[in-house]
Amino acid sequence: MFPSVNEQMDVIRDGAIEVLPEDELVRKIENSIKNNKPLNIKLGADPSRPDLHIGHAVVLHKLRQFQDLGHKAILIIGDFTAMIGDPTGKSKTRPQLTLEETRINGQSYLEQATIILKKENLEVVYNSDWLGKMNFSDVIQLAARYTVAQLLERDDFSKRFKSGIPISVHELLYPLAQAMDSAQIKADVELGGTDQKFNLIVGREIQKAYGIEPQCIVTMPLLEGTDGVEKMSKSLDNYIALTDTPKEMFGKVMSIPDALITRYMRYAAFSPENQAVAVEKGLANGTVHPRNAKVETAMKIVELYHSKQAAEAAFEEFERIFKNKELPDEIEEMQIDNSEMGLMDLLVATGLAPSKKEAKRLIEQGGVFVDQNKVDDPFQKIDLKSKRLLKVGKRKFLYVLAK
Repeated sequence: MFPSVNEQMDVIRDGAIEVLPEDELVRKIENSIKNNKPLNIKLGADPSRPDLHIGHAVVLHKLRQFQDLGHKAILIIGDFTAMIGDPTGKSKTRPQLTLEETRINGQSYLEQATIILKKENLEVVYNSDWLGKMNFSDVIQLAARYTVAQLLERDDFSKRFKSGIPISVHELLYPLAQAMDSAQIKADVELGGTDQKFNLIVGREIQKAYGIEPQCIVTMPLLEGTDGVEKMSKSLDNYIALTDTPKEMFGKVMSIPDALITRYMRYAAFSPENQAVAVEKGLANGTVHPRNAKVETAMKIVELYHSKQAAEAAFEEFERIFKNKELPDEIEEMQIDNSEMGLMDLLVATGLAPSKKEAKRLIEQGGVFVDQNKVDDPFQKIDLKSKRLLKVGKRKFLYVLAK
């Protein structure tokens, strides 16, 4: 039923940043093979937003590998913990969501996660099923098993505390709530990004406190967004969604800085390490052109989430638009009530910019075109009595016409 210990460990180590403690995981796998019993592999996801992106796919892919090795994947939809808000990396308290909001987002997460995960050996649970039933006495007992000093070892907490930035008590409870998930499902292994290491270690400690064999930890790298600076995030608009169209995926990958090419090959296209290393050497010595490497990576990513045919079509359209300066085959058309509008207001009204501030920034940076002509005045009036072509950035096209 299971591959050998060495085979499994080779797969688990591949692409991982840390496997902790490795000797414990080897022992767990040995017992799993001996008893013909799969391990419980935990991945928690707080549905604070409705969309998953290829940054999330890094750890989802590792969970899929555990499934392929014969183990049981347990996806915890953190509808209860999402109401608290994970304080990891945050310099201030996050706004809280309602349970209804997190449930809606959670259903979206599940639909998108199963693009990568197999449904056969996947269990999906919502942590409100147990955390929502804990009474105040239960919370006190849980809190008694961890110290404030231990919590303040967490980097973002210690920085905020030293800087005099408020830390709400409910934020201190977040790692403990997530740890209760591990205790509840008796996780053998928990996966997470490198930014989650503290939370995963708390999970081990709380399992021990409740007399449960502690989980092992596998941390995965964080994938930078298309800007090449920040971690991929929808709020920063530097993400590639799992549900993006083939041409959107392709175009976004082609826009990444050259320095990210091999990281996207390795952690977004899941190319073998030796291939990524060879490309990195080629980029350094000039034998590999960055554009060719990006095309190869973009096509692999599109093929992962769509098909080979979709990847080829996306490449052809990209060539037509950006190399040959042609328009896409299909451009949406929108009718609006006004016969004339200021450009900044028009971008917001059509959804091409989320706010006037962002619209103004796009225009002033030279990223907005009307009928193929660059416009740098945010207040320029646009006559809409005849159909106008709006272009924002490199990939957004829209025909606009007054009703």
